[in-house]
Amino acid sequence: MSSTRLAVPDLARGLAVVAMAVYHLSWDLSWFGVVDWPVAQGHDWRIFAALIAGSFLFVAGISLDLAHHRGIRLHAFLRRLAVIVAAAAAVSLATWFTFGDSFVRFGILHCIAASSVIALPFTRWPLWAAALAAAVVLTLPFWASSAIFNGQFWLWTGLGTPDYGSVDYVPLAPWAGATLSGLTVSKLFRRTGIWEKLSVIRASGPAGRFTRFIGRHSLLIYLLHQPVLYGLVWTATLVAGDIDRAGTAFVRNCSVACQDTYGSPDICAPACGCTLAFLKADGIWTDLNEDPDNLSLRNRMNRRYAQCLADPDLTPGLDN
Repeated sequence: MSSTRLAVPDLARGLAVVAMAVYHLSWDLSWFGVVDWPVAQGHDWRIFAALIAGSFLFVAGISLDLAHHRGIRLHAFLRRLAVIVAAAAAVSLATWFTFGDSFVRFGILHCIAASSVIALPFTRWPLWAAALAAAVVLTLPFWASSAIFNGQFWLWTGLGTPDYGSVDYVPLAPWAGATLSGLTVSKLFRRTGIWEKLSVIRASGPAGRFTRFIGRHSLLIYLLHQPVLYGLVWTATLVAGDIDRAGTAFVRNCSVACQDTYGSPDICAPACGCTLAFLKADGIWTDLNEDPDNLSLRNRMNRRYAQCLADPDLTPGLDN
C-alpha cells in the first residue's frame, strides 16, 4: 500500500507538530519570565516533551515501512536523509549561536536521521526481526549503560552520562527504538489489513486538511516555528516592558524546594512570592543576584522566608 493513499500518518505527524508548537511556546514564555511554568525542569513537562519526540520517531518508522516495504528506494531515501542531516546541522549551528555550550549536539533531527539508517534494512526483513530490534534498543539503557560511554564522544548512544546540558538531547538509545516500533506496527497493520481499513479516513474537513498539511511539511515547520515563536515572545516582552526573569525563576525554584520540604503547594507559592516582595522592599534583591553567596544577604533572605512561611499574606510595609 502506498503511503500517499493514507491520511493517518500525516494526521499523526500534524498533531505532533501542534503539540511541539505548544511545548516550545510554553518554553519561550518561561524562558523570558512571562510565566512561572517549570517547562525546563518540571516532571510533567518532560513527559510531554518525550511523548512529542517519541511520536515523531514512531511516525518516521511508519513512513519508512510504507515507502520501502516493496523494495528499498535508495535514491529517494538518500535524498530525504540528506535533507534531514542538513536540517540537523542547521539546528546545531543556530543553537550554538543562541545558547552557547547548551547547543543541540544530538537532537530529534539527528536521531531521526540515524534511526532511519538503522531501521531501513528492517523494511525488508521479517516482522519478528523488527519487533526484536525495537525491544532491544528500547531496553538498552537498562542493561547496557556504562561509564565508558560518558562524555562527548559517545553522547549519541544514550548509554552514558553527557558532560553538558543541552536544549534538546535525543540519543539513539532508547529513541531509535521508537522508529523501529513504528516500523513494526506498520508491518503488523499491513499483514492484518488494518491499513486498508484506515485508508477510508480522509480528514477532508478544514481542521483535517490543515493538520494533514502541517504533517506533510513538518520538517519545514520544525525549522521555522521556534525562531518565529521565540521572536514573537521576545518582541512582546520588549513592548510590555522589563520582565523580572530572575524574580520569576526565584519564585519557581523556591516553590519547588519548599514543596520538597513541606509538601504544601498552597503555602509555598505565596510564601516564596512574599519573600521576593520583601527582598525587593528591603533593597537587597539586586545585591543578592550579584552576590548570591553573600552570607549576610542570605541570612536576611532566610529570615524573610521564615516570616513568609509563617504568614504568606504578609505585606512589605505592614510587617513588624
